[in-house]
Amino acid sequence: MAKLLMNLRNVPEDEADEVRAWLRDNGLEFYETTPSPWGISGGGIWISNDGDLVRARTLMDEYQQQRRQQALARQADAERDGSAETFAGSLREQPLRVIGKIVAIIGVLVFTLALPHCLLR
Repeated sequence: MAKLLMNLRNVPEDEADEVRAWLRDNGLEFYETTPSPWGISGGGIWISNDGDLVRARTLMDEYQQQRRQQALARQADAERDGSAETFAGSLREQPLRVIGKIVAIIGVLVFTLALPHCLLR
């Protein structure tokens, strides 16, 4: 029976392409399901043979660790050269959006904290 290796919801296309490539390179049989038109399912990459699942998961763990290291290195480089996204930078570039989000967060907090008090009266 096929087993899900990777849910494709919110997965960047380059990452999905890399996973497909190393599955092929390692001779692992897989198939893909597409996302549903209503957004219920995000699609996935499935391992066809149960016997390949442990190997595929081991490879996936190694791949994800490598991808994590690359992302951390890119973030460190961005912080060193000053191109990393910061709160101050976001506020400077899109003040209305940032202020709107802050107001929305405060509104949700006030509503959440005030609602139980109002219901108890």
